[in-house]
Amino acid sequence: MNDGYISVLDNISSDSPTPGGGTVAALTLSHAHSLAEMVARLTVGKKKWSSGQEIAENIILYCSDARKISLTLAKDDSNAFTEVMSAYRLPKSSDNEVILRKNAILKATIGAASTPLSIAIEGHKLLSQLPELGLYGNSNAITDLAASSELAYTSVYIAYLNVKINVDSIIDEELDRIHKEAEGILFESKNLIHEIRLIVSNRMEQK
Repeated sequence: MNDGYISVLDNISSDSPTPGGGTVAALTLSHAHSLAEMVARLTVGKKKWSSGQEIAENIILYCSDARKISLTLAKDDSNAFTEVMSAYRLPKSSDNEVILRKNAILKATIGAASTPLSIAIEGHKLLSQLPELGLYGNSNAITDLAASSELAYTSVYIAYLNVKINVDSIIDEELDRIHKEAEGILFESKNLIHEIRLIVSNRMEQK
């Protein structure tokens, strides 16, 4: 564990509202990507797991890029929340200022809801690839695959909660669309995690 990692945890545990849950969801997802890639690398080139070669190779390529996206989303989430706070601090002494402030709050809130939606989308993308790796990948790393899937699902759920808390504050068509999309992703992710849990359980019983 290096000092940089400890510094991130210190920042999260501070009395500052950022980085918060949305950022942690994205960081959690980056861990899920890393674990999935590890399982894939432990599968590639192993004759015993020849049926899992293609999915493992695909996941290695996918996760190396997806992990970077997750880390970018972690920063984006903190920035988006900062924009919301800045919008609420705008003056409202005149009618014109009230209108400008209202528009700024809406714009910032859409941004604050869009980022966790992106996190949920990325988490779902990973989950959708894990059943096949769970079935055909290296069974010696099945608990690592389980950890990856649980982390990915958790990131989706946290991201959904962050979408919901933002969209519940303002009535707007775009926010409503974001909310509905996040709900759909969460529903599909629940089905995927149940499927993966069953695969993990079966493969552990076979060992």
